[in-house]
Amino acid sequence: MDSMNLSKTEESKLEDIISEKKDNKKGNCIENGNSNSIDTKNILNSVIHGEHGGEGAGAINAPGSNGEIIDSSVIQNGSVLGVIKPHKLLPQPEVPAGVLAVGELNRSKSMPESFDMPAIGKFFREKSNSLSSAITKRLSSMRDQFDDDEKVMMMKSESNVTEFNLSGLKVIVNLTKGPMDEQGNRKMLGRVSFFSRSNCRDCTAVRSFLRKENLNYVEINVDVYPQREKELIERTGSANVPQIFLNEKLLGGLVALNSLRNSGMLEQKLEEMLAGKCPEDAPAPPVYGFDDDYEERTDEMIEIVRVLRQKLPIQDRIMRMKIVKNCFAGGELVEVLIHHLDCGRKKGVDIGKNLVRRHFIHHVFGENEFEDGKHFYRFLEHEPFISKCYNFRGSTNDNEPKDAAVLGQRLGKIMSALLESCASDDWHHLDYIGISNSEEFRRYTNLVQDLHRVNILMLSADEKLAFFLNLHNAMAIHAVIRVGHPGGMIDRRAFFSEFQYIVGGYSYSLSGLKDGILRSNRRAPFSLMRPFPSGDRRLEMAFPKVNPLIHFGLCNATRSSPAVRFFTPQSIESELRHAAREYFQRDDAMQVDLAKRTVYLNRIIKWYSADFGQEKEILKWITGYLDATKAGLLTHLMGDDGPVNVVYSSFDWSLNAWPKLFAATIGNS
Repeated sequence: MDSMNLSKTEESKLEDIISEKKDNKKGNCIENGNSNSIDTKNILNSVIHGEHGGEGAGAINAPGSNGEIIDSSVIQNGSVLGVIKPHKLLPQPEVPAGVLAVGELNRSKSMPESFDMPAIGKFFREKSNSLSSAITKRLSSMRDQFDDDEKVMMMKSESNVTEFNLSGLKVIVNLTKGPMDEQGNRKMLGRVSFFSRSNCRDCTAVRSFLRKENLNYVEINVDVYPQREKELIERTGSANVPQIFLNEKLLGGLVALNSLRNSGMLEQKLEEMLAGKCPEDAPAPPVYGFDDDYEERTDEMIEIVRVLRQKLPIQDRIMRMKIVKNCFAGGELVEVLIHHLDCGRKKGVDIGKNLVRRHFIHHVFGENEFEDGKHFYRFLEHEPFISKCYNFRGSTNDNEPKDAAVLGQRLGKIMSALLESCASDDWHHLDYIGISNSEEFRRYTNLVQDLHRVNILMLSADEKLAFFLNLHNAMAIHAVIRVGHPGGMIDRRAFFSEFQYIVGGYSYSLSGLKDGILRSNRRAPFSLMRPFPSGDRRLEMAFPKVNPLIHFGLCNATRSSPAVRFFTPQSIESELRHAAREYFQRDDAMQVDLAKRTVYLNRIIKWYSADFGQEKEILKWITGYLDATKAGLLTHLMGDDGPVNVVYSSFDWSLNAWPKLFAATIGNS
């Protein structure tokens, strides 16, 4: 009762104060379209601070206190209108339906001006929890949407990758067929093997399919392993390739493979035939490190050569004010032959000439074939360049020299097979580590020893062109593996001039093959001297005229050079034209900017402008090797009689290695 009487007393006192204030302030109301507006703020302040003092203020502002009168305040037209609540013991006004109660209104609270560090941590934890909750809720709703939505777009590519396009989320799933091994290939008890040949399109298609299906396979290239061709004929009845085997059973060629794929029976066929362990009568994988048994014939002059190596006085001599090392006189050779063969001097001279033609011995200055007297000669293994020749292994090849045409074709087939397994699809990038560990490369290094005394002069023009193009590209690969790719200008010069092969009794470097043989003994860029001096016997192998297309068939193991390839003598010209067209399709080789009236060309064109001609002639010549788009732009640019600017782009000397782990950026020039 005391509390009720107190409340009534306060209410009556408040009413009196409000009535008094109304009378005093009636003329001072704010005119804002509402004539009944009163300045209640001043009234409340006077009540709170004037009548009750600090205690009254605490009673009014403290929610839940017995003297609570003011619940909240609302701003309207610049004035604060107080809301007076009845006493808690009196009936309370009901909240209209659909409107939150005043006490239930949650308002954001500003952080106090003075706070401690735990309060900051609590604040950020609350915000972090709110953010995590929102993200989790969003992902959960997206997952539910994926489960319930029946119209999800699914795109399946030929590489067995399915793409799900969701709102705000992209999921890529790699579909596999069965268990996979550590290399990402399908696990099989059986074995897939197929016979192939180099530069075979059908074999390339089969190889690509097996790789795409992640199937381990064994390839038996009969160009690399010639003795396996007999097995191919026995198993299939013909020498046609490709021939695919699932374990010991013959599946057929590319036509049979495509038929099974189109009918949808290939997967079932693979599972049936490869479910069991591979039997012993299946085609055996090639074995690394074993050569085929060739019937090597020793040279008919080898017995005489062995006698001469033992009995000739080989020593250093002085000739023309120069010290000539490891040589002997022609007269000394004739004397040994007379005593050993019991023949006349003329017979001895004829034998000496035959030894020179077979490249067992050479004149120290290359001046004559062979003459009796004080003319000095040396054996091939004693030549000063021999230490730089990487196809020399301590002794010359004394077997009967092989036919140069056959040897060149075999070299090209082995290197083509090597690229098919250790290069990118476009042959622009090579896996040099894989090449160095391959059986094909091991056989190649053995094969190039047969080049020591081969007779190059017996080749036709097309055979010789293919031979030297292929040899250059193979030597560049060998040089990268043995000595590494050069890093600077000085190292680059050594790379192209000091890595050499013995071919036909003479040494050839990469620069000697390109500039001396293929470019008719023209000077290399930034060089003051020709590769071969006058009177050099290697000039007999040089081409009389330069074919500009050779520049698109030569690869020097750099990214800006043309793709590495190996040619066949039968279609060398068409293959070179195709190489030129492919090269000019690259953006780093040729571009046309009509707005700037500028043609961008690779720096190869500038370096070898002597082979291509003047700039106008070059542009006309290039037009015949461009695709329709570039040819049209260039023709339009050259046809309006306006000036045409030619800009030569920088040459990327970095290694054309693949994968990128092996490539070290060397820089641009």
